[in-house]
Amino acid sequence: MSGSTPNLWQRVRYIGGATLPPSMRDWVLNDLTGPGAARRYLMRFLIPMIPVLCLFLLIPGPLWIGLSMMALLYLPLIYFTIALMYVYRRHRLIKHGLDPALADIRERERGAAERAAYEQRHGRG
Repeated sequence: MSGSTPNLWQRVRYIGGATLPPSMRDWVLNDLTGPGAARRYLMRFLIPMIPVLCLFLLIPGPLWIGLSMMALLYLPLIYFTIALMYVYRRHRLIKHGLDPALADIRERERGAAERAAYEQRHGRG
C-alpha cells in the first residue's frame, strides 16, 4: 500500500471526523473498504458509548434498572450504527476526495464472482 500512515494525533482526529491529507488516501480507502472495515467502524461507534452509558449504573435503585436503561439506548444504537454503515462509508470517501462507489466494491466483486461461477456451472458463460 503506497502513501503514508496517520500518526496518533491524525488518527484520533480522523476517528472524530477530520479529513486526512491527500497523501493518505490509500490508507483511508483501505480503512473504509479493506478487510476488517466493518469491525473497525462498529468499534469506533459502539465502544466509546459504553462508559457514557455506565453512568446509568449510578442511579439509585436496583441494578436491573440501570442495566435496562443502558440496554434501551445501546440496542437501538447498535441497530442504527449497522444500518448507516454504507451511508457513513460513502460520506467519508467523498470527504476524502474518493469515489463513493468504492463503498461497496467488495460486495460487487463478490457478486460478480458468484454470477460467473453460476454461469459456468449452468453453461451460460
